[in-house]
Amino acid sequence: MAARRDAGLLRALVLHRRDYGNTSLLLELFADGVGRFPAIAKGARRGRSPASALLQPFAPLWIGVVGRGEVLTLTGCEAAGRPFVLGGRALSCGFYLNEVLMRVFGRHDPQDTIFAFYHAALGQLAAGEDLDSVLRRFELRLLEALGYAPSLDLVVDADGCVEPDRYYLVEPGRGTRAASAEAPGDAVCGATLLALARGETLGVAQIREARTLLRRLLEPHLGPKPLKSRELFRRWQRSGK
Repeated sequence: MAARRDAGLLRALVLHRRDYGNTSLLLELFADGVGRFPAIAKGARRGRSPASALLQPFAPLWIGVVGRGEVLTLTGCEAAGRPFVLGGRALSCGFYLNEVLMRVFGRHDPQDTIFAFYHAALGQLAAGEDLDSVLRRFELRLLEALGYAPSLDLVVDADGCVEPDRYYLVEPGRGTRAASAEAPGDAVCGATLLALARGETLGVAQIREARTLLRRLLEPHLGPKPLKSRELFRRWQRSGK
């Protein structure tokens, strides 16, 4: 069962929100012990309602909900800590985390471990940690939760360990194997694989390799539509801010 401040309240974060009717909000929430689900916040857009300011992405909440259908009704909300303040590239990374969570998990699928990693990742982004390293660690946790995380430090066809100065192919469902001299362009340096497996900060030369690898591993779980957060990040890069 979810960790609660008191009976009926859930720890949650808003993944997405949009206007609903004249005065309400339709929210996509991610709650500890419950997973993601939609809920209507009735009257949240009225002028004197404090809920609109609270019901924002990256703001930890205690929420109450009721209902028997798929779309629940919010009965109350209050802050569960300070909002994670994200700006610039970190903000686009936060939206990326939210969008990926909405793509890879179905509704009402409890993901306690992922909720904790998501909360921690937002804190790391807000604290100014290396953004690429934060995202790659989170993506690996998602693959583990889905049951598709390959072993990045063991070689399946040689019964040995990955060596930092060699190159390898990582294949979904097959694991990591040594790359031949004629290996395609998606071969990855062993040092990059070991850094990912250990959760270490990625070096400058490892960032592109790690990003390409995790994108390829996650792609089958994200669906065919392009991620809007990636376009947001490209716009941020072009703006130079």
